[in-house]
Amino acid sequence: MVRTPLSSVLPDFPWDSLAQAKEKANAHPGGIVNLSVGTPVDPVDPSIQLALAEAAAEPGYPTTVGTDELREAIVNALERRYQMEGLDTSAVLPVIGTKEAIAWLPTLLGLRGEKVIIPTVAYPTYEVAALIAGCTPVRSDEPVEGAALAFINSPSNPTGKVASAAELKTWVDFARDTGCIVASDECYLGLGWDDEHTPVSILSHEVAGGDNTNLIAVHSLSKTSNLASYRAGYLAGDKAVIAELTEVRKHAGLMVPGPIQHAMVAALENDLHEELQHATYAVRRAKLLKAVVSAGFTVDHSEAGLYLWATRGENGRDTVEALAELGILVAPGDFYGPAGENYVRIALTASDERIDEACRRLEA
Repeated sequence: MVRTPLSSVLPDFPWDSLAQAKEKANAHPGGIVNLSVGTPVDPVDPSIQLALAEAAAEPGYPTTVGTDELREAIVNALERRYQMEGLDTSAVLPVIGTKEAIAWLPTLLGLRGEKVIIPTVAYPTYEVAALIAGCTPVRSDEPVEGAALAFINSPSNPTGKVASAAELKTWVDFARDTGCIVASDECYLGLGWDDEHTPVSILSHEVAGGDNTNLIAVHSLSKTSNLASYRAGYLAGDKAVIAELTEVRKHAGLMVPGPIQHAMVAALENDLHEELQHATYAVRRAKLLKAVVSAGFTVDHSEAGLYLWATRGENGRDTVEALAELGILVAPGDFYGPAGENYVRIALTASDERIDEACRRLEA
């Protein structure tokens, strides 16, 4: 028997292709300004650090389903922050970061051979998730007949586009009419910048009306609470789907570490640290947006999230090289699908000093 490595069916890891541009940016006399990734740079709030430390001595295995305290905190936070209704503790599930949850979702749902919808311009892990499961990924921004699972993403990574309640209702109707599970990746939901495009959850009352059948919302504390290193996320929605995922994850040993669960409670019960982080990113975004536009870029969408979706009307790889000459590293749009090839994604996730330095170079 000749084994076919799973890695052979997956695309190359996108960021590996930036090695040469990163080397060029690193060589800049003023050092690199790395705006190619969405990794938080600001410290974790002290209250969350304390909660982590308080649970550090716990020796036993955590539960996959999460503690009662954590599940209650998730339900309360989703209702308070995002107006989700009809949830209880049986409708939520903590996960080991949402990238893991997304990457394994089609596999854990047993969808081998099925059709999986991913956005035309999309976070790469949606496609990877389909390929790992032996599914067929189909790029579309609208429902596709015969799909068993659809990944949607609002606010979008990388474009920052915000789906309206009416647009989300189209997916809700599709889920109800066909049985397709719709997984709405909402990890940037708390990072809206435009009052005319306020992000809304697929589980909000104005969209789902309290009926979450075949709907799953994917939420993360990586972005709004700076908990990327903690791997802290959670799912919410259809109780039957949550129960199915819980059972399989129990067998697979997929459980959030106990101290992390304790820290998640602290993050979910404290809205102030998220509001302060939102304000910090708002200032960085305003500075960077001004500098990017003054440097001749057009910025499309970008109403929410941690990125500017920008173009100079050329192939994004050429833009990456040009910015690397300035010591600025960004992500080419083709990371997110062929439709993004003339764009670059510029992240807001750098320190105030590095954002100021990027602006100085762009405006020089």
